[in-house]
Amino acid sequence: MLEEKIRKKTAKIGVIGLGYVGLPLAVGFANAGFEVFGIDSDPRKVRNINKGCSDILDVGGKEVKTLVSKGKLHATLSYDILSKLDTVSICVPTPLGKTREPDISFVMSAGREVAKRLKKSMLVILESTTYPGTTDELILPLLSGKGLKAGKDFYLAFSPERVDPGNGLFNTGNIPKVVGGITARCTKMAKLLYEQVCETVIPVSSSRIAEMVKLLENTFRSANIALVNEMALICDRMGIDVWEVVRAAATKPFGFMPFYPGPGLGGACIPVDPYYLTWKSRLMGYEAKFIELAGEINRSMSEYVVDKIADALNERRKSVKGSSILILGVAYKKDINDGRESPAIEITDILREKGAKLSYNDPLIPKMEFGGKVMKSVPLTGRVLGEADCVVIIADHSKYDFTWIASKSNLIVDTRNATGFLKKYRRKIVKL
Repeated sequence: MLEEKIRKKTAKIGVIGLGYVGLPLAVGFANAGFEVFGIDSDPRKVRNINKGCSDILDVGGKEVKTLVSKGKLHATLSYDILSKLDTVSICVPTPLGKTREPDISFVMSAGREVAKRLKKSMLVILESTTYPGTTDELILPLLSGKGLKAGKDFYLAFSPERVDPGNGLFNTGNIPKVVGGITARCTKMAKLLYEQVCETVIPVSSSRIAEMVKLLENTFRSANIALVNEMALICDRMGIDVWEVVRAAATKPFGFMPFYPGPGLGGACIPVDPYYLTWKSRLMGYEAKFIELAGEINRSMSEYVVDKIADALNERRKSVKGSSILILGVAYKKDINDGRESPAIEITDILREKGAKLSYNDPLIPKMEFGGKVMKSVPLTGRVLGEADCVVIIADHSKYDFTWIASKSNLIVDTRNATGFLKKYRRKIVKL
């Protein structure tokens, strides 16, 4: 019955969580011809989507408006709609607690809401990044509470999200999708669903395999970024340009993949996901020392950036205390409007503790909270740049004219090599 509904695109699709993962997924299903119902706890977000607006840069407002007007996309605050749906994808946050332990409270809350309204033949897919065992150890017992059996009465699977905000080349449709079910039948049903919106779907033997796939992908990135960050620290002490080193190494056609140093990790995935793995490893009696060390190196980069700022100011007979410092770009990476876990937050907090006078500009984030205080983006004018004792580039947005910025600034600390092409102003530019 469900299989036929999916093939005919008459299945009603649910997506819990309408953020960077959930909204593109919901839009993908709606574009494929399904009627999609998105559930989110944020009234503003629900209201905006129903008005045809999108606060996700990768999802155009015009596209959302068209789907809403056609009756293909709906947003609601209520979980009651679940009782009318055939499939549910859970795309809620999985942050870290204060002591870097997994916080799966949002996943469990969504799971309980689904369990209350679970019906026969419903397909439930968890997409939120988590540790291996979450789907079968925690979600399955919730859904089995009414005596229904996975693989027979309902279907349960895990499919790791692979969203890359700001990437114009890859999207929901052309990113290969991994799926792993509680049973072979669950995997088959999840694969069939995602084949309606994804060009390539890769089935694996279990939900635990699928959960570990995501952690490997992001731990791989974290570890390699840590390696190149440590190379940056070494190169700095040797007076070597690490950016030129990476650029030259990248010409090797085999055995090397370029990663680039930066002010620290940001976003909801790479700074978080490896700790889900190390936490689970400790429960199994194994200390993942290499992964933990990579995290320590990446976290230390914010302090390193502040040291570079302090040294650069000191060379100009200024101290951090009392100096006017302008941060350019507070998003965690280039060309997105997401400030979650951005290295700009910790860098700003440290600078504030040292007595700096802080301001920021980001064309994509008009306001942002730093240390409990909300700051607004200041206009980027020649006067603002000229009045700053130091300009710090954290996110090298394409909208920035770095030649003009360099011409108007007194001192620049560039953590992204955004000004690497500027030979004329190199005396007032300090690179990572």
